[in-house]
Amino acid sequence: MAANNRRMSGKKGAQVGSGGQRRRGLEGKGPTPPAEMRKGHKKNRVANAKAKQAVRRPVARGRGGKGTSEMVVGRNPVVEALREGVPAVTLYVQQFIDNDERVREALQLVAERGGVHLMEAPRPELDRMTNGLNHQGLVLQVPPYEYAHAEDLAAAAYDDGADPLIVALDGVTDPRNLGAAVRSVSAFGGHGVLVPERRAAGMTAGAWKSSAGTAARTPVARCTNLTRALEAYKKQGIAVVGLAADGEHEIGDLEALGGPVVIVVGSEGKGLSRLVGETCDYRVRIPMPGGAESLNAGVAAGIVLYEAARRRA
Repeated sequence: MAANNRRMSGKKGAQVGSGGQRRRGLEGKGPTPPAEMRKGHKKNRVANAKAKQAVRRPVARGRGGKGTSEMVVGRNPVVEALREGVPAVTLYVQQFIDNDERVREALQLVAERGGVHLMEAPRPELDRMTNGLNHQGLVLQVPPYEYAHAEDLAAAAYDDGADPLIVALDGVTDPRNLGAAVRSVSAFGGHGVLVPERRAAGMTAGAWKSSAGTAARTPVARCTNLTRALEAYKKQGIAVVGLAADGEHEIGDLEALGGPVVIVVGSEGKGLSRLVGETCDYRVRIPMPGGAESLNAGVAAGIVLYEAARRRA
């Protein structure tokens, strides 16, 4: 009789449910992530191996040398870099990341571009890679920039049957000014930008963004000694024109801008260094009736490049 009561007692009163677990189990989990981000998938293993090789590979030296690998950190900076076409090797995504609009856009941009590896990594690993910066779960590895040699800029112009039109930056340390100079050189038909190796901005992700994509087709060369590079240009018959607030000539009066020329732009605060200023064939000034003491390097380069392009037209 007791056994019978036990069987019947299960049919009386409230029934024990699943607490909604079965219903939640039937809900969708969103779109399937790319194969490169699915653990255990062959493409994920290949992407991880290539990413590790890219990080550990020693930097090769070309004629103008290469820069160093760079990490773009944070959701907004990563998305902006991908939008602007900044070169990238690997996009690192934190495991179990909150999937907001910026994360989805970054993944979509990488998928559309192709050639960028996707690698999932735990937060401690991303913290180590970024030295504790606030990466917000997204880190973009930018490959080292491959610089041209100073001689290459003039040689490319002569190969095209044109007079060289080159901009050299002396002591310009803001990558945005370098990017702006690259953009101006591209706009006015110049043949490249020359920067020194030390105490000068290089082609970072910030410079790429400021160039608005023109860095992909306008070479940047790097030299160990800017004064010696300018002397070498002078031996080839290329005039060296330096911008200075107290220059002896105004840009509208300088005939040399119509021929082979290197335009040297100094830093906004200090201007041209002493040795570089003494190396210049001409020192020119930009008239500024508004009373400003100086212009940033990118703007100054654009003004003189316009005058040079006008004389060549």
